[in-house]
Amino acid sequence: MKSESLFRHLIKNRLLVMMSLPAVIFFFIFSYLPIAGLVIAFKQYNYQDGIFGSPWAGFDNFRFFFISGKALLVTTNTFLYNFAFIIVNNILEIVLAIALVEITGKWFRKITQSMLFLPYFVSWVTVGLLLYGFADFDSGIINGFMRSSGSEPIDIYNSPGYWPFLIILISAWKSVGYGMIYYLAAIMSVDPEIYEAAQIDGANIFRRIWHLTLPFLIPTIVILVLLAIGNIFRGDFGLFYQLVQNNGVLYDKTDVIDTFVFRSLLTTREEGMAAAAGFYQSVLCFVTILIANYMVKKYNKDYSLF
Repeated sequence: MKSESLFRHLIKNRLLVMMSLPAVIFFFIFSYLPIAGLVIAFKQYNYQDGIFGSPWAGFDNFRFFFISGKALLVTTNTFLYNFAFIIVNNILEIVLAIALVEITGKWFRKITQSMLFLPYFVSWVTVGLLLYGFADFDSGIINGFMRSSGSEPIDIYNSPGYWPFLIILISAWKSVGYGMIYYLAAIMSVDPEIYEAAQIDGANIFRRIWHLTLPFLIPTIVILVLLAIGNIFRGDFGLFYQLVQNNGVLYDKTDVIDTFVFRSLLTTREEGMAAAAGFYQSVLCFVTILIANYMVKKYNKDYSLF
């Protein structure tokens, strides 16, 4: 009876089902089918026997990953960078969204929004080349300016201490314009009469922002932060790899789990260890989102994801 009613429901809403079918197929192929490949993390993989024919290795791949001396480093780097991205990017997105709403000039608002949004479409390869053009020791614009002004040039690509700030800055430059749209949409959905009433009651712009705009943004902020926390142990591969490339001097400050897995495959050809690191990363993300969602649900269940 239940299957009959489900079938009738699908027939009745066939247009909606057809519209959702491409997304379902996409996620099934690229998100669900690859789950079977996790078995590589527990096998001594070789090309001759394939994924399911290779001999079992138990937890040896995980042990090799942890005794390599890089597990704690790349995990810490991944967490700290993403934590900084969540704090810095969200604050900038909220501030810019509020500023754009309060700007009175229509054309100025459109131009500003377009300029902020544009970096999102620039590929990380291009960003890496731009950074190299600015920061290269011999021919970079920054060092050229410093030499012409009589200052000592800075060897940025051999100075790991600069890179945490550089990566956070470049991440914000590229992604804040896109992330701002969520907050902008949330602000624009608020009834304008509420702001008009507050203005009539004598509330200035700062009071309106503090007592009206920010409280309305809290559900959006919580949801976006929760989604970001779910990926707090997953680094942006394009960001960390294209900016640093294969500069071993910077690895201690810039290597994350994703780049470590990639370089492991290139240099050691240890597919099992790379798969174990990826599995370890997925488990960390899963546990983190469960804990964060549980804490939010304890505070206010309406703000939780599930």
